[in-house]
Amino acid sequence: MNETYAKTIYARYGVDVEKAMETLQKVPVSLHCWQGDDVTGFDRKEGGPLTGGIQATGGYPGKARTPEELMDDMDQVLALCPGTKKINLHASYAIFTPEAPWVDRDKLEPKHFAPWVAYCKERGLGADFNPTFFSHPMCDPLTLSSPREETRRFWIDHGKACVRIAQYLAQELHTPCVLNIWTGDGFKDIPADRLGPRQRYKESLDAILSEPYDRSMVYPCVESKVFGIGVESYTVGSAEFCLKYAAQKEGCISLMDNGHYHPTEVVSDKISSLLLFDEKLALHITRPVRWDSDHVVLFDDETREICREIVRCRALDRVFLALDYFDASINRVAAWVTGYRNLQKALLYALLQPADTMKQLQDTGDFTSLLVLQEEMKTAPFGLIWDAYCRRCGVPLDGEWLPKVKAYEAAVLAARE
Repeated sequence: MNETYAKTIYARYGVDVEKAMETLQKVPVSLHCWQGDDVTGFDRKEGGPLTGGIQATGGYPGKARTPEELMDDMDQVLALCPGTKKINLHASYAIFTPEAPWVDRDKLEPKHFAPWVAYCKERGLGADFNPTFFSHPMCDPLTLSSPREETRRFWIDHGKACVRIAQYLAQELHTPCVLNIWTGDGFKDIPADRLGPRQRYKESLDAILSEPYDRSMVYPCVESKVFGIGVESYTVGSAEFCLKYAAQKEGCISLMDNGHYHPTEVVSDKISSLLLFDEKLALHITRPVRWDSDHVVLFDDETREICREIVRCRALDRVFLALDYFDASINRVAAWVTGYRNLQKALLYALLQPADTMKQLQDTGDFTSLLVLQEEMKTAPFGLIWDAYCRRCGVPLDGEWLPKVKAYEAAVLAARE
């Protein structure tokens, strides 16, 4: 009865609720593996701190310590979230076995990710991939932009290995693989030379992307950033650099992380500009608090506006969506679920907006009616449709999933040291 009532309200505004839910069920969202273990990964034999301007804060118990534990935790998340899922892997999450023994990052092979392929096949998932240009002794502290040829060669070889791994993931899983290239290269203080590092960075990217790959299945991206811890004054891969590189490099697309811009910039305003010129676009959805602090994604204004802009541009099939945050201050599984469900909520909220009517009101100059309609839609019975969507996808409603996470914490996570 409540669902029927909600559909009636939306129908007054010309919104087809059934079509919105059917559309959302087909939109893939990539779940990032690194939330489960605070970006530790499995390839550092001696361990070591995070570098590259990355910092995971908090020490909540229950962190995943092995590939098996990480996969178990991800299974809990997948069961509690609606929609079509992919997973997002970093190269540092290679799994080493007697058949695929440890190698350094420049020697990684597809076989080191065979267990992840098996995991995805069993669950009907696709996978995206990221080279890991941080937290390694060969960061000097620069990587692809280093003046040391030995350093650059190591990281170029790593990047090429990752192209081959992305190709393997796409072929095995029959799903496009987004290959995102991001480095934390930069300087803490004012540099004497800004051009040189960027020239070397460009040449290194060119070398990486000279590795053959299927352009219909593998989508290399370059991701920019304003600054990070220890690189406050200068970032080699700035927004301007990455946008221009993607524009001139055939087959390469831009990736925007909404935590990687100045605090007064919003990614939602940038989406339409890039879609005018680019066939594809990739997004990392996060939540910055004053800087790229990677807080858990909320159902907040900017997340909703990002999704509304994608829907208004009719670009759900042109934008690759992935989550990117890592919070160690709360239950990690709950953090995963909260962010994933909130992005799904924002997408559904966007699909339930009478976008064509709003556009017509804007184009005819009826800004009074536009403002009133925008405000009225804020109190439409969205929550009832969200419940209906969760039931359709066979996942718990809000208010029902957290007890399941708490039970998993008591039974499994609490036993981890």
